[in-house]
Amino acid sequence: MLAYIKRHPKLKWALIIFTSLIVLFFLFFGSIYFGMWGKIPSSKELTELKQNKATQVLAANGKLIGKFYIFDRQPIDFSQLPPYLNEALIATEDARFYEHDGIDNRSLLRVFFKSILLQDESAGGGSTITLQLAKNIYGRRDFGMFGIVINKMQEAVIAKRLENIYSKDEIIQLYFNTVPFSDNTYGIESASLKFFNKHTSALSLEEAAVLVGMLKASHYYNPRIFPERSRLRRDVVLMQMSKYDYLSVEEAEEAKMQPLVLDYKSYSNNKGVAPYFREQIRKDVSKILDTLKNKDGQKYNIYRDGLIVHTTLNYEMQQLAEEAMTEHMSELQQEHEKSYGNYAPWIRNKDILNSAIKRSGRYQNLQKDGMSERDILKELEKTRPTELFEYEGMETKNVSTIDSISHYLKFLNSGLLAVSPKNGAVQAWVGGVDFRFFKYDHVAQSKRQVGSTFKPFVYTAALESGIDPCSYFSVREVTYADGWTPSNSSSEGDDPNMNYNLKTALSQSMNTIAVKVLMETGIEKVINQARKMGIVSDLPQVPSIALGTASLNLGELTSAYTSFVNDGRYSKPYYITKIEDGNGNLLAEFQPEVSKTRAFSEDTRKIMLNMMQATVNEGTATRLRYKYGLQNDIAGKTGTTQDNKDGWFVGITPELVCVTWVGADDHRIGFRNTGIGQGANSALPVFAKLMQKMNADSEFNNITNARFQPLSRELAELMECPPEERDNFFERLFSGNKNKNSRNEEKDDKKKKKGFFKRLFGKKDDN
Repeated sequence: MLAYIKRHPKLKWALIIFTSLIVLFFLFFGSIYFGMWGKIPSSKELTELKQNKATQVLAANGKLIGKFYIFDRQPIDFSQLPPYLNEALIATEDARFYEHDGIDNRSLLRVFFKSILLQDESAGGGSTITLQLAKNIYGRRDFGMFGIVINKMQEAVIAKRLENIYSKDEIIQLYFNTVPFSDNTYGIESASLKFFNKHTSALSLEEAAVLVGMLKASHYYNPRIFPERSRLRRDVVLMQMSKYDYLSVEEAEEAKMQPLVLDYKSYSNNKGVAPYFREQIRKDVSKILDTLKNKDGQKYNIYRDGLIVHTTLNYEMQQLAEEAMTEHMSELQQEHEKSYGNYAPWIRNKDILNSAIKRSGRYQNLQKDGMSERDILKELEKTRPTELFEYEGMETKNVSTIDSISHYLKFLNSGLLAVSPKNGAVQAWVGGVDFRFFKYDHVAQSKRQVGSTFKPFVYTAALESGIDPCSYFSVREVTYADGWTPSNSSSEGDDPNMNYNLKTALSQSMNTIAVKVLMETGIEKVINQARKMGIVSDLPQVPSIALGTASLNLGELTSAYTSFVNDGRYSKPYYITKIEDGNGNLLAEFQPEVSKTRAFSEDTRKIMLNMMQATVNEGTATRLRYKYGLQNDIAGKTGTTQDNKDGWFVGITPELVCVTWVGADDHRIGFRNTGIGQGANSALPVFAKLMQKMNADSEFNNITNARFQPLSRELAELMECPPEERDNFFERLFSGNKNKNSRNEEKDDKKKKKGFFKRLFGKKDDN
């Protein structure tokens, strides 16, 4: 043989070249195997696979409401994979999966001869599920012109090791937990929830085929963007299943007849259910995790460690609350803009617009870059395509930054917080009208003047200090020591000689009487009463506090009102019940915070509830009855602040306290008139629409059918008095009938208790 080779030099050189190539190949492969082109994970490392996993946020019923992730991945067990899902994958991606050891030599030969030599594109790629798994886990790096060869060899080594460590079923499980799908989604569970709003175990045959079909080219076959293209690819998967006897021809044809129907749910931070709530969860959980360490002594990471955050949120109520707010706010926004017409402050008031421009992030960034104000404004006047928020649908317009700022100044915003009064568990949380465009959370971040929603604190303090609910106070205006003269919104029609009891004054939200009750009770006593009910914000010691000039957080106000249906004890809103790791191990647990002491007596509680029920039945919130047709047991309080800047409504049922606020983000922009801006028109309808929706759903019967306990006979008799009482001639004579604007009238115009003759003849006051 050697002699023959010597006689044929060409054969000799061919053999040398061939041998050299073999040696070079093994040297090259050895350099890859031993990590000269990058470390290949060892078998030990492969037994401890760790992938970035999404942290899940769950509603009270366990339903997924959001995730925090770098890659949207949510691992599941093999037992949760439907058999036809696995069969679809094998039939489409690796028909000989159970016959090879990670590398399918037969497929590689087929690819070599058909694809490379015969240029037949139908030959396939020759990549096994195990090879794809290796790529899914470790990705690929750029090695220049040798990149594809090096990456393929590294994957081959990893695939062999994976096959030695894991069973075929475990490889299928790992593959489905790591494979990328459309819309930045990783893993079958995340894809199933995103595209079909169901867990993987609940996928139908057709839905499973859609997801498997997507793996060939995740964007190209994205069913959200290209539904017809995705449907055709689904049908290819079904035919592959039939080809390899996983389905009969009849079953495949029947499945192909089904329409492609998505139930797409986005879990991005900007979209989906409860985005403001989820953002608050993110902030709180991040702080909590700073205090915890895993078994390796490292801090947990909310984006990588696959934690499970359990919350109190009622998923269904949250959806209804968001719907109610959007429905009302879209209508109110039209009224708001129409009322101003061509005199809108977001256009005409240059001070408002200029200050908004200077507060914008773009202005401040340009200022940091050293640009002059003139140059900054020139830059901000440049137009570009911009997506703008509108209730009718987003639209892209060619506008400048200044145009965009003016556009958003016109919008009203809103906040809603609904809690269970017994423990403060948050049921619904809506921080604004659209998180994509309005990031400021009016539940967690905002403090606004609360208007007449503060009055119940005044009347509670009055009852606690001994003032009888049937005490009468004059409606006439009084000027106080600081020159301030409060008036009622209906002051033009007020009879200055008319006196009203506490129930009527509160239900009709009479400003003049609220201040008189405050002064009679004592400002300090009222502030102390608010503190006992959980108010922690600064409360100014001035008479105007009776009309809600204090600025409170929406959660604070909600908490205080829970005391009226929780035995006089306020409940702080809480929303995280526990945090677990991905294996269900408890990391942190949280309990409700309910005041241990009663803020007021049981009699006061029942009387106040009765008075606030009158607000709904015959007072400022009667449109709940006549316009929205609500027959539920509801107590409530409307609130409107000075110059119609803020509208409020507090709705109370035995099992739910819900507070809504409406106003402009820029507090200098108010409603044009009280008709539009009063709490009964601006904020109450959000609560009303929510209750309507809950009434239509039997799931909420425990809330909507709940009833207040009736007053005892003794308390009913105590409150049995005419709602109003007119001053008689002799009383007006003795009081001097002084001018209502006289400061001295404050003394003459105090409470009128049970009639003039009782005081005249020295009878003991009922107070």
